[in-house]
Amino acid sequence: MATKPPPSVEEFSQDSLERLAYSVVSDIETLEPNDRNRLGYSVWTWLKDRKGTLEAAVRAAGCRTTLSHTEVMSILQKRLTEKGIQ
Repeated sequence: MATKPPPSVEEFSQDSLERLAYSVVSDIETLEPNDRNRLGYSVWTWLKDRKGTLEAAVRAAGCRTTLSHTEVMSILQKRLTEKGIQ
């Protein structure tokens, strides 16, 4: 049985919404890496569509973290404001 190398990962461009969303959640401590990915995806969908609130998007992510929901929201709002969003 032959083993092929995995496909390469294509990075998002520096000014894309995807890069922005995943960068603002990049160092939020989560129980599993997939929790951070899910949180990044929820922030990205909120940035893309602007349907509902950021808080609703974060709650929908169901991210398991060592921080409280209030702390996560505070971090995200601060970082998005620094990036010129909100």
